[in-house]
Amino acid sequence: MSKDNGDLLEGSASDLNIALDECMTAVDLFLSNKFPEALASLQTKTKDSMYHALTYATILEMQAMMTFDAQDMLNAGNTMKEAQATCQKFRKKSSVADSFNNLVHRQNLEHFTEEEIHAEICYAECLLQRAALTFLQDENMVSFIKGGIKIRNSYQTYRELDSLIQSPNYVKGKNYLHFEGGVKLGVGAFNLTLSMFPTRILRLLEFVGFSGSKEYGLLQLQEGALMDSFRSLLCTVLLLCYHTFMTFVLGTGKGNVEEAERLLKPYLARYPKGAIFLFFAGRIETIKGNIDTAVRRFEECCEAQQHWKQFHHMCYWELMWCFTYKRQWRIAYFYADLLSKENNWSKVTYIYMKAAYLSMFGPDDHRPFGDNEVELFRIVPSLKLKIAGKSLPTEKFAIRKSRRYLPSNPVPLPVPALEMMYIWNGYAVIGKCPDLTEGMLQTLTEAEAALERSPATELLADDQCLVKLLKGLCLKHLGKISEAEDHFIYIHLNERKIKYDHYLIPNALLELAVLYMDHGRREEGVKLLERAKQNYKNYSMETRTHFRIQAALHQAKSVSENGVHSGASAVS
Repeated sequence: MSKDNGDLLEGSASDLNIALDECMTAVDLFLSNKFPEALASLQTKTKDSMYHALTYATILEMQAMMTFDAQDMLNAGNTMKEAQATCQKFRKKSSVADSFNNLVHRQNLEHFTEEEIHAEICYAECLLQRAALTFLQDENMVSFIKGGIKIRNSYQTYRELDSLIQSPNYVKGKNYLHFEGGVKLGVGAFNLTLSMFPTRILRLLEFVGFSGSKEYGLLQLQEGALMDSFRSLLCTVLLLCYHTFMTFVLGTGKGNVEEAERLLKPYLARYPKGAIFLFFAGRIETIKGNIDTAVRRFEECCEAQQHWKQFHHMCYWELMWCFTYKRQWRIAYFYADLLSKENNWSKVTYIYMKAAYLSMFGPDDHRPFGDNEVELFRIVPSLKLKIAGKSLPTEKFAIRKSRRYLPSNPVPLPVPALEMMYIWNGYAVIGKCPDLTEGMLQTLTEAEAALERSPATELLADDQCLVKLLKGLCLKHLGKISEAEDHFIYIHLNERKIKYDHYLIPNALLELAVLYMDHGRREEGVKLLERAKQNYKNYSMETRTHFRIQAALHQAKSVSENGVHSGASAVS
């Protein structure tokens, strides 16, 4: 190597080191709630530095993911594309992803400079984050699959770079920890995400070369979170999202709370007023069943900063559910009302929840702001918002339920707030609190009695089966296993009577299967899961139900009779 080339490489490594230091300082500002300062410190170098561009775009994407505002989503997507273009400037002309099929001899990777290797990982991360934005916009993954070539490039790049780290030819550069942390983030994110997909999507993805292992994904992210690297925060946040959200919304509610607490503890100690960490602290208390402590944490999060109202909105959503669990309908209504006025994620869902809470009021209770639940339900269908051309599954559900109120003499929904609570897996939360579960069971028993007294309509079987499903969940968590089983079986026995709410049938099978597996009846549980997966289609929230079935099947298959976990193929 000539002296000039050596000086050039030394200079690029130094520039890389300075850029990483500056970006980590910006991240520190962001975590300290100094959001405008963090963005300002990055913006001037987004055209000249791949790490400045990536960090700037990542912060904007986080903002978009919190607001779901159409303009924020567009800005985030465009900024990430611009970051990708900046990364492209630093890539070797024949990149890892572009020449993947020709990379027969791994030693070709030796010819990448440290800067070029970092450009590959940053480019792949841009593609990965664009995929994450798509996932949030479209839960059924159609757009994700349609954009497969971009996702595949990212996926293959991470595979090759992971192989490079394992290779004897790998020479560590000065900033190797940041590079290796990026590989662990990407490999972990792909493995974990792919492992969660329902079988029908997995088959399609495997056909084009994707596969994933939950265990390997979690391990990679855990290792990445423990490294002192630029990506350790993103690894930690992804793990926190998985353990506190994904396992509930898209799973059976069996996240590793202890692991989430362990991950959060050092960040909360360093940033005691950091909004993002106070939010996760509140979420952890919620899923532990400490609802009053969770409320205090979310209130702290709102008080900690005023720059980004988006953090407030995330807390309002959680507070709405906390007061739902406590059956304090008026306060839950208050938070739904705040969201409907301040946040653009889903006006349909917020107005639907306002109407749902009003319907839980007693006949003599004062309605805030003179609102009327029937009028609110009737305006829900007109509020539908499409994000990237797609309607949110939750909106479709709320609109379909609200149509019941369009006739002049509507048949009211029996417990709409408690039904939506099931869609978001809230019964797995109150199951930790016998008092809350007993209270919810009392409300459901009263609703059941009201149905028995009401005139028979074509909707009666649907309503009775809904109440049976929700009562069954409460009974399960109270240890009344035989009664819970009877309630779930009731729905299966009456499925032909159900006119509209066909989603109740596969979900009742899912809940019965989980009940069986939790009490040693694994084979029976798996058979029920397969029946729920294969025999029913075209029902409300179908994709979310399939995600939960997949999670339950994974739970059943990953643990053998003696409790030993079985492995699976990984990205690397």
